[in-house]
Amino acid sequence: MEVILKQDIPNLGYTNDLVNVKAGYARNYLIPKGLAITANDVNKKVLSENLKQKAFKEEKIIKEAETLGKALEGITVKIGAKAAETGKIFGSVNNIQIADAIQQQYNYDIDRKKIVVDGEHIKELGTYSAEIRLHKEVKVKINFEVFAE
Repeated sequence: MEVILKQDIPNLGYTNDLVNVKAGYARNYLIPKGLAITANDVNKKVLSENLKQKAFKEEKIIKEAETLGKALEGITVKIGAKAAETGKIFGSVNNIQIADAIQQQYNYDIDRKKIVVDGEHIKELGTYSAEIRLHKEVKVKINFEVFAE
């Protein structure tokens, strides 16, 4: 029996997959629990339309991420920090400060969770790099400079 999955089911398939299962498994478990629906002509047409719309939305999101990535490519962000004369910073520089600096200097709103700093902690003055993961397919490297205030 063909069914369309409504949720990810381990060892069976992912959401919106069309799978063949035994009729008893579908009638007694998948359909009553709301994990799947029967794959008749109407439901297959609805599924294909939903997949088209999802692909269109995904394409739009990727294009926006690529546009933002091209704008961010090659920028250098300057971050001020209090430091000792030896060049050690009091505290450390993290992705929150980088996101704030990008917002203030270039007026791009980047989620701090999408910024990955190379290395564990930035505790000295200097120039470093970070990766911004705008989408699972779009990643941009930026440089940032930590200077003493």
